[in-house]
Amino acid sequence: MNFRTEIKIERAKQDICHRNKIVSFGSCFSENIGERLASLKFDILVNPFGILYNPESIRVSAERLMDGSPLSEKEIFENQGLWHSFLHHSRFSKTSPDEFLANANAAMANASAFLKSSDLLLITFGTAWVYRLKESGSIVSNCHKLPDNLFFRERLSVDEIVKNYNSLLSSLNRLNPSLRVIFTVSPIRHWKDGANGNQLSKSTLLLAIEEICKCNSNCEYFPAYEILMDELRDYRFYADDMLHPSSTAVEYIWERFSDCYFSDETKGLIKEIAKISASANHRPFNSDNERHAIFKKNLLAQIEKLSAKHPNLDFAQEIERLS
Repeated sequence: MNFRTEIKIERAKQDICHRNKIVSFGSCFSENIGERLASLKFDILVNPFGILYNPESIRVSAERLMDGSPLSEKEIFENQGLWHSFLHHSRFSKTSPDEFLANANAAMANASAFLKSSDLLLITFGTAWVYRLKESGSIVSNCHKLPDNLFFRERLSVDEIVKNYNSLLSSLNRLNPSLRVIFTVSPIRHWKDGANGNQLSKSTLLLAIEEICKCNSNCEYFPAYEILMDELRDYRFYADDMLHPSSTAVEYIWERFSDCYFSDETKGLIKEIAKISASANHRPFNSDNERHAIFKKNLLAQIEKLSAKHPNLDFAQEIERLS
């Protein structure tokens, strides 16, 4: 007997491989998948503005990268001793305005160039709930601990998400006609919205993505949300907060993603990379003996051999550890 429902996922028509350039935007879940891809030597840029939760903030950020204009002093502000931007996550925040602008603008310039030559865009929507600044009417990516009375809170509609993304995707297509887009909805529940509010939010995102994919042939959907909600519907697949997926759940979703998008050749290469990285990260009990010297020499030879076969792979960190 089968005691669980399994989400059926069709094999992707086009694989993801190490020759692709990938940009990832979105919520905490996009960081999990993006960092996994990065650790396995995929050429990926993860969240150039930091974590973004709602579709509108992701759209505005992508359009800013297409435009290529840097942040100005008028777009930043100070709160509680740190300088911020409403476009950026708090991990960009700095104690001086000059440092903030230099860091944020360098990241944006790099991301702008990267996006224009990318093959794949991964977008993960977290919530349809947004905070709109009363003074300007703009939706913010992060409130940066400013008082609640400065913002309106509202839920985006399906129609406005679809309209704005059809416009964004049209612009992206003109900029980069070969760009492919994969949408996901984060399985992380936003419990501060309440059970009903969270469901309304996720439903809005799912309906919007369905319409976006119908309107744009270069777009597709990966059901990370459904895998956790329906296939792994047991609290043993959640972290201690009962909201985030556990490491086991993230690993399982990764396996389903791999089966959908990776060829057997790519899976084999991933295994080789993972083995080399694990060996390079290993801390020996005694690093000065001859045995460890031989181990490092052999591992460097493996890296050299794999790099010769796949020159796009970057093992700089591993080589530095072994040198």
